[in-house]
Amino acid sequence: MTEEDPLKKDFRKFLWLIWQHLNLPKPTPLQYDIAQFLASPRPKVCIQAFRGVGKSFITSAYVLWELYKDPQKKVLVVSASKNRADAFSTFTQRLINEVEVLKFLQPKEDQRNSRIEFDVGPATADQSPSVKSVGITGQITGSRADIIVADDVEVLNNSATPDMREKLIERTREFSAVLKPLPEARIIYLGTPQTEGSIYQQLPETFETRIWPALMPTDEEAERYGEALAPYVRKMGDRKPGDTTDPQRFSDIDLATRKAEYGKAGFALQFMLNTQLSDVERYPLKIRDLLVMDVGPSEAPMKVNWMPDPKRELKDLPNLAMAGDRFYPPAGASETFAEFTGSVMSIDPSGRGKDETGYAVVKMLNGIQYVTRCGGLQGGYDKATLEALAVIAKKENVNQIIIESNFG
Repeated sequence: MTEEDPLKKDFRKFLWLIWQHLNLPKPTPLQYDIAQFLASPRPKVCIQAFRGVGKSFITSAYVLWELYKDPQKKVLVVSASKNRADAFSTFTQRLINEVEVLKFLQPKEDQRNSRIEFDVGPATADQSPSVKSVGITGQITGSRADIIVADDVEVLNNSATPDMREKLIERTREFSAVLKPLPEARIIYLGTPQTEGSIYQQLPETFETRIWPALMPTDEEAERYGEALAPYVRKMGDRKPGDTTDPQRFSDIDLATRKAEYGKAGFALQFMLNTQLSDVERYPLKIRDLLVMDVGPSEAPMKVNWMPDPKRELKDLPNLAMAGDRFYPPAGASETFAEFTGSVMSIDPSGRGKDETGYAVVKMLNGIQYVTRCGGLQGGYDKATLEALAVIAKKENVNQIIIESNFG
């Protein structure tokens, strides 16, 4: 283990050694590309690679490589669940015990040695173990680390709503309290985004994100990934859109089968790292499809043009929609006006508790529906509420009222 040790100079050679011990085929070019990016001197990175590519295995080997080079380093592994983090730590510990060149890292009798935390043999006495695993909801602070590996800290169970994602982000901010001073310290995120509002999309600009999708993206998809798309994938000139990016591990037929099993949205998330398709299917109603304009009480333009131009976004309106969804005015309208051909008022009576009676007035003209008034009223079938609804219907010239049944 001299300074000329080739295993210390090139992580890819070290990775090949680990793969040989695990009786795996030699790493594929795509896996080597992930390894090269992982070993580069970038202090904060986010690696998004498709399910099954082996990013956790590669990162476990990377942790061993860092300890092989410098046994004094401290590593904190954080996952969505404690069991997941412990599995990473246990796998790393097992390789130390089995791989011949790593046996010098085996803990001594007076050192920590458990699947939760352990020291490596040459490490000097320290309050922080060489490797420690913890769940994202566990006690992160209290120890120090040179390298923090956030391995799948975001899963569907802890990121399904904006509130849950905000809480998750707050937990990840504790990394700063644990991390040793830069530039040698590192934070490494490994994961698959679960929603359009994924925490991986909200990482600070100091993080460099790299994405390896399972299939070659189209020009439109590549533009959506932006600079995050791995240059290795971008430069695969012999592959056309839809071809596998890692043919040595996943054939086109294999991925087509997985696409059928996962469904379009599931495959887009798990294999293409594309959040937009998932949310389009989950939330088909988009506010960008709603044009905001003024119309008269009895007539409107015969034709309205839709074009969600970002330059014409209506920024004054409160926007609680998904990320990237905005309000827009019409791109233009005809000068010819006509009277509405119909006017309907829909009423949703209040239930129990603090629920309100909701209503909406929709008018029709030339195939276009105009929502001219909507809102909510306190109360249910009481006289004041019914009178208020009657007044609104009169002012809006409603000629039909639809009332949703409310179980009595």
